[in-house]
Amino acid sequence: MNLARTRYLMVWLAAGIVFDLLLAENKSVRVQLGNPRELTGYWLLGVMIFLALFNLRKRLPMLPLGNGASWLTLHAVGGVLAAGVYLLHTENLWPSGVYERALAVLSYLTVLSGIGGYFIQRIYPRLLTETGIEVIYERIPLRISELRQKAEALVLECCDQTRFETLGRHYLDSLQWFFSRPRFTFNHIVGSQRSQQWLKQQDTAVRRYLNDDERKYLDDLSQLAQQKDRIDIHYTLQGAMKRWLLVHIPLTVALMVLSFWHLLVVNVYSL
Repeated sequence: MNLARTRYLMVWLAAGIVFDLLLAENKSVRVQLGNPRELTGYWLLGVMIFLALFNLRKRLPMLPLGNGASWLTLHAVGGVLAAGVYLLHTENLWPSGVYERALAVLSYLTVLSGIGGYFIQRIYPRLLTETGIEVIYERIPLRISELRQKAEALVLECCDQTRFETLGRHYLDSLQWFFSRPRFTFNHIVGSQRSQQWLKQQDTAVRRYLNDDERKYLDDLSQLAQQKDRIDIHYTLQGAMKRWLLVHIPLTVALMVLSFWHLLVVNVYSL
């Protein structure tokens, strides 16, 4: 077992121990006819503040605060711990009251977006590497435009040289749609091979009607389509890696604001 895996398991073990101790203390307070929600509430707030520090750590990479992978592990495990402490604090999945339900919705959405982001950060870099190409996200529209121009020039050359329009009609009916902009976005997000299957179907559907000269042009066109598909994967996955924080961070900020307001209201009413 490597060191990174050992640390990962130790973090999960530590989180489990913390939750078990908190659960035991919660039961002890209840047996003494006390209100355990104050205990769990402050614990929950403390865990949330710790989770919020992860974004600060990313903004200050020059400080010796540990590597990003360790912080990502702590953030992920802390998020699961926060979800458990939240349920321990509220004692039900759907509380009563508009304000409490707003807190519940924000809590669930923040956890779900965090889980989605964790898998994005862990899985998508590997999928991008498997494409075998590197492309800067901001240059993808230009790359797609260049591939579309090459494809259209190739089809025009085929029609001009062979005096047949079969490949040209096929391009207008099917592949023009594919080359016009990034396609199969949802399929790329979930790691599906639907785009590859579609391209193979398009190749097979027209190849039988082409002569040998036209098939050479089709081979070149299929290679351009394969390049376009790999660029589409980068467009989708890089976009998801860039944009998920635009969901997760605002949800986190809103949750923190409501949580501090909740703490203030509770303490005012307790006076």
